[in-house]
Amino acid sequence: MAEFRRIKVADIAVPDRLRAVEEEHAIAIAQSIVEHGLINPISVRSTPASKAGAYTLVAGAHRLRAIVLNDEAEIDAVVVEADKAEAQLMEITENLFRNDLSVIDRAVFVATYREVWQQKHGTIRSGPRNQAQREPNSSTSVVDLIAAEAEAGFAQHVADRLGISKASAKRLDQIARHLHPDMRAATRGTPLADNQSALLKLAKMEPAKQRKVAVAIRAEGPNLPKALTLVEGQRPKTDPQMAIFSSLVDAWSRANSDTRARFLAEVTAAVGQEQAA
Repeated sequence: MAEFRRIKVADIAVPDRLRAVEEEHAIAIAQSIVEHGLINPISVRSTPASKAGAYTLVAGAHRLRAIVLNDEAEIDAVVVEADKAEAQLMEITENLFRNDLSVIDRAVFVATYREVWQQKHGTIRSGPRNQAQREPNSSTSVVDLIAAEAEAGFAQHVADRLGISKASAKRLDQIARHLHPDMRAATRGTPLADNQSALLKLAKMEPAKQRKVAVAIRAEGPNLPKALTLVEGQRPKTDPQMAIFSSLVDAWSRANSDTRARFLAEVTAAVGQEQAA
């Protein structure tokens, strides 16, 4: 059951989001709201016992940010009945099928969707849905509908919602499961983040090698062939600095967080001295 309300922005707690709010996108929405009003209300769940706020955001982080940018104190919202896991499923459902998501972000959403769904409903099963699942009635909740569809086969479920092939859905799942977090961070926001072929190639690498390639991408930019060349030490004889760089990349991938912090401090100090000279 859901209820439409106009609530105070100050009463809404925003939990950690799978997809960070992009300020430029929020600004564009803010301008649209000024011209046309808020077309789609946000979704929240009631959390009166929470110290963070009487409501917790389920979906609509960009719209909420846009309202804040417009300096408005209240926002239209649909209050849904959902626990934390159900709320996360709803958030993923809304964002997973957006056209502006990169391949890497879409893959992460697919993997998180699977994890949260299984925590809530148990291991996803393959096989045909029963008659009750095929013919939901008006009282069937959104979460139950998602559950029923997922039981027909997770990859097929995602494929149907995205309008892609089942094979493509499986590739997204493979990227999410095997791409190292360092690689996700290094490629996000670059052309590589939307290059499914490159991401699959990276996901098939050993984690240690992925970390090395991630360091090379951060240093040299999102040029995968060049990054691989640096990591694998296949350098031109005319450029001995590439061998030095490859050694640094290898050392960085093996260093712990304390050693990395000391190294960065040393580099920062050295750069400061060079600039002052």
